[in-house]
Amino acid sequence: MPVANTPVHYIIDFDNTFTKVEGLDELARIALEGKPEQQEIVKQIKLLTDKGMNGDISFAESLRQRIALLAANKTHIEHLVNFLKTKVTNSFQRNAQFLSEHKHQIYIISSGFKEFIVPIVTAFGILEDHVFANEFIFDAHGQVIGFDEQNVLSTDGGKTKLLSKLNLQGDIYAIGDGYTDYELKASGLANRFYAFTENIERQNVISVADNIVASLDEFLFDHKLDRSQSYPKSRIKVLLLENVHPTAIKAFEEQGFKVEVEKGALSEEELCRRLKHVAILGIRSKTLVTQKVLDAAPRLMAIGAFCIGTNQIDLEAATAKGIPVFNAPYSNTRSVVELALGELIMLMRKAALKNDQMHKGIWDKSAGGSFEIRGKVLGLIGYGNIGTQLSVLAEALGMKVYFYDLGDKLALGNAQRLETLDELLHLSDVVSLHLDGRKENTNFIGPEEFAKMKDGVIFLNLSRGHVVDIGALAAGVNSGKIAGAGIDVFPYEPATNSEIFESPLKGLDNVILTPHIGGSTAEAQENIGKFVPAKFLEYINNGSTSGSVNFPEVQLPKLKDSHRILHIHENIPGIMAQLNHVFAKYQINIMGQYLKTNNKIGYVITDIEKCYTESFIQELRSIEGTIRFRMLF
Repeated sequence: MPVANTPVHYIIDFDNTFTKVEGLDELARIALEGKPEQQEIVKQIKLLTDKGMNGDISFAESLRQRIALLAANKTHIEHLVNFLKTKVTNSFQRNAQFLSEHKHQIYIISSGFKEFIVPIVTAFGILEDHVFANEFIFDAHGQVIGFDEQNVLSTDGGKTKLLSKLNLQGDIYAIGDGYTDYELKASGLANRFYAFTENIERQNVISVADNIVASLDEFLFDHKLDRSQSYPKSRIKVLLLENVHPTAIKAFEEQGFKVEVEKGALSEEELCRRLKHVAILGIRSKTLVTQKVLDAAPRLMAIGAFCIGTNQIDLEAATAKGIPVFNAPYSNTRSVVELALGELIMLMRKAALKNDQMHKGIWDKSAGGSFEIRGKVLGLIGYGNIGTQLSVLAEALGMKVYFYDLGDKLALGNAQRLETLDELLHLSDVVSLHLDGRKENTNFIGPEEFAKMKDGVIFLNLSRGHVVDIGALAAGVNSGKIAGAGIDVFPYEPATNSEIFESPLKGLDNVILTPHIGGSTAEAQENIGKFVPAKFLEYINNGSTSGSVNFPEVQLPKLKDSHRILHIHENIPGIMAQLNHVFAKYQINIMGQYLKTNNKIGYVITDIEKCYTESFIQELRSIEGTIRFRMLF
């Protein structure tokens, strides 16, 4: 750490540090665009770059060989500059204010070339005379024919020679991804070398570094410098399970989070082991987040269900630990509705049965038992997001729609609400379930309910597997009471695609079985992949809990010219009085304050001026009843 009143200088590399790419490699790609030899030459140049960065060959030799392969001119360099503007490293973009405010202390020392480095870094306020790099030599037509071999940076150990020549006084910290950056420390010229790994990891560089930083945020955090993130997101681990859509992975990575991905669900024991250092957990329907799992996750800040339901999560335990849970209640609605509607039509026409027969070589061209859906009665049990949309589409196709729901729901179109379940079962030609996964709904439809349905009813369940007595359903199909069934969810579902599926419904006529794919469309999964991370990021970045299923919902304004204190506490009398007493004791000016509670917890958000002491923060943390405390910059 810098000593007080000691001058501090920051030496920053350019390629793969300030930007996400190696400039010379990209220049070769641009210059050789459309030429058959492009791929091979670019490959050779990248190999030479890596050898030079890793110290496998001398830098000077690496540079000579790369320039010899290059066929670039000034126009290509202009294209490169425009390209590099889109490839500035994410954490450097986030911390543009630091770069500008500390421009007199920052030096760019690079083995790259000024022609494309200066336009990029000066846009961030860095002084042009603080940029040191190689320079191209051009012919009269603007073609690159070589480089200035008198420039010290074109020679072996060039960075060390250049820094020695600058003779900077004070503490010097070198940040870069290459071995030549490490040599600044090895020579004794820099106090410490920070291996920068946001864009690329070179093991031989990491092995000799004083510190490894996965982002500029980490460096600024360690040095207690002004930054865009209160705590570096590169140190916040995200675990995404069950084939969460790549859109979600990208959303977290762009924000700088460290992301781990697993294709399948994890057992309780495995989840307990993996969550010890995880802050954000993303799951779908098969992963069970129990009290035991939550007890084993001391750093867990938020949980996201990349689906509609959250019954796989112990919400009460999560709330008690101050962990908000988010889901995607609307993102896959259309996909589930379309599958239900498609199965409804297929079953009414006995198309599923005819298909099975055709595959067995049976040609049964007859209309017996096949019906149009127009004029038929659709009975919806559950009139939420999916039920209402199915209602509208079914009615548009000529069906009469009734629904039964315990909540007071507004009927859409000409749908009619019925007061009793028995009445709906008695009237419906098609019964479709759209219930939530609460335990009270276990075997909601069983032998008695099937007995009350019309003979020859079509039955659909695309909600939750445990809401139907599968044995009773199979018996109804076998007896002819139920003419056809479409089932997408089951009381027990295989944890992975390699596990064998077993059910009494297998092999039954006119029964469509699908492996819980109601929401499994490209569109739905992409929508969920965008929606849930957005809620996560609002909470992590801003403190907003909009969309949480277990937390008091607070939609907060963006943080501006203040620091934000997030205090989650037990909902007991006196907490607010204690908080405000601490604010008054330390004479902290409150810029804004927001409070929401539910029966379990209170969530108070306070924006304060930036001047405060560490003892003030510790006193807030120690208030009795505090569950979780966070501060945002």
